[in-house]
Parts: sequence; C-alpha cells; structure tokens
Amino acid sequence: MSTVYVDTSVLAKWYLNEAWSDEVAAWIQQAAPVAVSTLTLTEMASLLARRRRLGEIDATLEARIHATLQDDVANGFVLRHPLTDRAVEAAGRLIATLPSHPLRTLDALHLAVARDLGLARLATADRVMAAAAKEMALEVIGFGGT
Repeated sequence: MSTVYVDTSVLAKWYLNEAWSDEVAAWIQQAAPVAVSTLTLTEMASLLARRRRLGEIDATLEARIHATLQDDVANGFVLRHPLTDRAVEAAGRLIATLPSHPLRTLDALHLAVARDLGLARLATADRVMAAAAKEMALEVIGFGGT
C-alpha cells in the first residue's frame, strides 16, 4: 500500500477526541506510516493553541499531544516533509486551475505538497479539499462525511 498524505483535519482526529476519531484511529493504524508536511505540524500547533485558549483542552494536554506528535515523527510513524518553494508556487497554480473549488491557501498548499511528493492518496475531513483532490485524480480517504 502506498503512503498517504494526511492533512491537519485528519491528524487532529488522531490526536484529539473528536467526531470520527475512532474511524481515523482504526484507519491510521493500518495506513501508517503517513506523510505530512511541516505545514501540517504548524497547523497542529495552531489548532492545539486555539483549543487551549477556548478552554477545550488544558496546557498539559496541549503539551502532551505536541510531544506525542513529535515522538511519532521521530519514530517514523508520521513522515514529515518540507514545504518547498515549488509546492508554494504550485498551490497558487492549483487555486487558479481549480476555480470551481473554493480552495483556501493552506488547503491548496496541502494538495500541492501531496502532488510534489508524488503521492496518489490523500486523507482529509475537508469537503472542499476532497473534491479538489478528486479532480486532481488523487484517491481520497475521507472522514466526517467527505
């Protein structure tokens, strides 16, 4: 089975208890190792900080999740890939060439990284990203009704 690029919406379901977390956990155990970009790790840090500010998690859990993610990267369970200038430029082109999909900047960056890595599969819980990925001929593993 080929490596799957996992976006932040799926990674959050792996590390936090949310809707679809059980399904993601079962899937990721079979799919690992999974690919992410440095962008994904930054988005996860932002997501955890936002959840802490909203009172949904405390600082201890935020630190524990961050440390677990870093351990998973160090142990090769999560494969971290750099966000390259080439991917950033490709993201801009994706926004222009997929006008029927209202891609946000970060979603376009995720798609561009997956393509830049030559990956054929992407896991997401984001409907817009899933639709754009399908148009790009990527196989989509969807969660949360995607």
